[in-house]
Amino acid sequence: MIEEIRIQSLGVIDSSTLELGPGLTVITGETGAGKTMVVTALGLLLGGRADSGAVRSGARSARVEGVVDATRLVNFVTRVDELGGVAEDDRVVLARNIAGEGRSRAFVGGASVPASQLAEVADGLVAVHGQSDQHRLLKPAAQRNALDLFGGRALHDLARSYATLHTELASVEAELTEVVATARERAREADLLRFGLEEIGAVEPQPGEDDALAAEETRLGFADTLRTAAEQAREALSSENDRPDALGATSAARRLLEGVREHDSEAAGLADRLAEVSYLLSDVAADVASYASGLETDPNRLSVVSERRAALTALTRKYGDTIDEVLAWSAQAAGKLTELDGTDDRISTLRERRRELRAGLGKVAEKLSKARTEAAGRLGDVVSDELTLLAMPHATVAVDVRQHEAEAPESEERAGAPLRVGKRWLRYSATGVDDVEILLAANKGADARALHKGASGGELSRVMLALEVALAETSPVPTFVFDEVDAGVGGKAAVEVGRRLATLARTAQVLVVTHLPQVAAYADRHVVVAKSSDGTVTTSGLTVLEETDRVRELSRMLAGMEESDTALAHAQELLETARAARS
Repeated sequence: MIEEIRIQSLGVIDSSTLELGPGLTVITGETGAGKTMVVTALGLLLGGRADSGAVRSGARSARVEGVVDATRLVNFVTRVDELGGVAEDDRVVLARNIAGEGRSRAFVGGASVPASQLAEVADGLVAVHGQSDQHRLLKPAAQRNALDLFGGRALHDLARSYATLHTELASVEAELTEVVATARERAREADLLRFGLEEIGAVEPQPGEDDALAAEETRLGFADTLRTAAEQAREALSSENDRPDALGATSAARRLLEGVREHDSEAAGLADRLAEVSYLLSDVAADVASYASGLETDPNRLSVVSERRAALTALTRKYGDTIDEVLAWSAQAAGKLTELDGTDDRISTLRERRRELRAGLGKVAEKLSKARTEAAGRLGDVVSDELTLLAMPHATVAVDVRQHEAEAPESEERAGAPLRVGKRWLRYSATGVDDVEILLAANKGADARALHKGASGGELSRVMLALEVALAETSPVPTFVFDEVDAGVGGKAAVEVGRRLATLARTAQVLVVTHLPQVAAYADRHVVVAKSSDGTVTTSGLTVLEETDRVRELSRMLAGMEESDTALAHAQELLETARAARS
């Protein structure tokens, strides 16, 4: 339930706070005073589109805040917590800022969130019904949705099951169409992959082999040069021809320092270091000698390596820059080839799944259609009863649920083939096999006709209100807002409108913007939008009326004269009559 709405710089409202409570709250005021700004503010709190044109002239921004009593809204509080918001004493503040240049910011429990998330959190808190909704309910899709809502949880679950199956069927059919259409291309792709894999398999490359062979080929090609350099290096390190060498010079230097080490510790340290150098030179000389002896000129091996490198190069020209990349391509190609070779099996699997889904969809469609037909009868009766209470005692409403027959297809695999439902073949869509239309017979003996053809303006308003009340009573939404849905209604019918709204308000919070005193008289709380002007700027404020002020406001609504004794008496009588009816 919404406890409070605060509005700043929105439209003609400068700054106002509207305290709400359970029961029926009506908002009245002169034309142009800004009554619908309250509904606009609610729309913003529900995450609706922000219009910078709604920012009050001269203000930099507009702000709307709403305090929600979340005592019984467990899922709501959980979602607020997930978004980083806070519920204090089971109260959550929703807020919306609209800058004059068009930017908008939304807040949930103090946390800044995108407007889309505000809409998600607020979804289910408030149901807004206005004259624009009357036009919406004239559309077939809206009438079907209204029937599904009225049908309750069982009908809702069937509709959801049907939608899930239909979505999967559409996905399977799309994939099947794509696989069949590209079968020839997939066969050509498989042949190319198979050729590549055979070419790579014939060579049998090993990871890193190209780099290893390149190094070996270079070594074999320069074997004589490498051997000569190694032998000369070994001779320089340790000569076999009694020539001066590094090892001999180092040994001589060591002996000289060894002879004087007892006279100076530093000389002893240098002698030890030269000893280490001698050992190291000896090891290096032995390694160089071993390297030189291991270098052999092998023209046959060089030829083999060159041929192998040529075979590997042929692969890297086609399948990757290196042998490792060639092997990676081979692994991917093998997986893709397995998939392509399974095309026929995939087509068979998809066709079988399509048959299963169509059979399942037909069964659910039959149950859904039966449930809609049963709910349609109940909705027609409820709305007809509501119309009796709204001074249309001879009017009857029927909700027509019908299907479109189709000829049995030669094959269910044909695109767009009708669906077998029971023993019939029917056209189907994402919402089922049913077309739903609400029909009205305004008088006894009159033919039932579509709403937009069979109802006058006043009758249509009452039919829509009856529908809204019928749907509201099956809705879990805690707050209902009716924005002048009583337009075109007057006299006794207006009294009944007020009575029905008051009845609805026994179990829900109801907020009504109205111009009818008969409706306003039934309110638990009467709010007037007062308009003032200083000659340059017009401002409006929201005021909760006391009993005396209510009589004056009803008098104004009745006769346009707040001080007329007759109008005041009539207003007082209207209030007393409404109070007696409610009790």
